[in-house]
Amino acid sequence: MSGVPEEDQSDAGGAERTSREEFRAQVHARKADLERQFEVGKAQFDQAQEKIKARTGRNLILAILIGLGFGVALLLSLLVIKELFMLFAVLIAAFASYELAQALRHGDYHVPRIPTVVVAVAAVPLSYYGGAGGQLLAVLGGIAVVSLWRLGEQLVPARRRTSRDLGRDIAAGAFVQGYVTFLATFAVVLTAAEGGELWTLAFITIAVAADTGAYAFGLMFGKHKMAPVISPKKTWEGFAGGAAASLVAGVLLSTLMLGNTWWFGLIFGAAIFLSATLGDLVESLIKRDIGIKDMSSWLPGHGGFLDRLDSILPSAAVAFVAFRIFG
Repeated sequence: MSGVPEEDQSDAGGAERTSREEFRAQVHARKADLERQFEVGKAQFDQAQEKIKARTGRNLILAILIGLGFGVALLLSLLVIKELFMLFAVLIAAFASYELAQALRHGDYHVPRIPTVVVAVAAVPLSYYGGAGGQLLAVLGGIAVVSLWRLGEQLVPARRRTSRDLGRDIAAGAFVQGYVTFLATFAVVLTAAEGGELWTLAFITIAVAADTGAYAFGLMFGKHKMAPVISPKKTWEGFAGGAAASLVAGVLLSTLMLGNTWWFGLIFGAAIFLSATLGDLVESLIKRDIGIKDMSSWLPGHGGFLDRLDSILPSAAVAFVAFRIFG
């Protein structure tokens, strides 16, 4: 028998049940409070996202994540085993050449996509192992293959076009090889050279700095339109921000990574900035001419591969020339 009276045992049990119920109530209240805070935070985040998207025209957070992913892949390919850069370049060449060939169809240019992609991909190893000679052979051979393929399509009644349209198609196919394959393979030839991988990393970093600086300054201070007909969002304030970022990056990379002088860094940074800006404007002009906003939608927040490469492609040629003179 217990020495505790039944009445006291009943009171203790009731108190224990009350305590448990109060604890569960507190837990439920806390959970409900956390859920409310989460919903409020999510609503605020979504609202901020919508404001950013309305201001910038893209999902900025997703764009940053994709950019970081490409940056990590690029660093690994250049600094670990630089032959891996060929895989990176093959991916870029394939998607970018296909994008441009596909986009040109909006302007009624029929560029055969299969040979366009095949020769662009084949140009990467030819340029890496064959140097400038292999690069030139790959580009000229690519133009010949794409042109002959397009001529062969004339034998198919469904693909047949007038002589004028056929000439436009052949010229457009050659343009894809010149714009994408030729310019992209400058980065491949540069990377293959001894110490060239550091120059490739340097010029890409400066081009990204130019784009980031222009974007940030244009977003915060942009008022005066730079080229409203070609690219309505570009401003002179953004141009100044991109120039400043490029010069700073150029000096730091020249002195700390390339082992060159600070004044070369200024020249290199300015040259890459100008080529990057020109490349951006040229791609905007192409898109405006064929009536599209982005080359594709494969990269959320960015558009297409070419929308991210527009500043890098011409900068590769500038960096190659700089390397041959100062490297």
